[in-house]
Amino acid sequence: MQRLMIVDGSDIVRKVGKRILSELGFLVVEAENSREAIMRCQAELPDLIIVDSTMEGALDVISAVRAMPTGKTARIFYCVIEADLKKMMAGKRAGADDFLLKPFDRKILTSVFSGFAAAA
Repeated sequence: MQRLMIVDGSDIVRKVGKRILSELGFLVVEAENSREAIMRCQAELPDLIIVDSTMEGALDVISAVRAMPTGKTARIFYCVIEADLKKMMAGKRAGADDFLLKPFDRKILTSVFSGFAAAA
């Protein structure tokens, strides 16, 4: 079972995402801020990470994960509210692999993540 972390300041976003992604077969952990996310990743690095771009320290989370000994293996999704090229490029420079548009729903999460769940 692949581990997936949702890093978002919103309880609702984390809970909805966790419910949908758990149904797809992921072991989902949550972090409500960048500090908690980095600590959890240091303890046990997830296979996939969704990081909310509006959260303070979002780019720090991505950079910190990439600096970890096995940090290059984690797949990081930078979650943006709109297709803001400047914000997306900053995420890419920090080490994000891909992007998710917010708000996401069951259809979006299923289409993006079902392939990863099946590969586990």
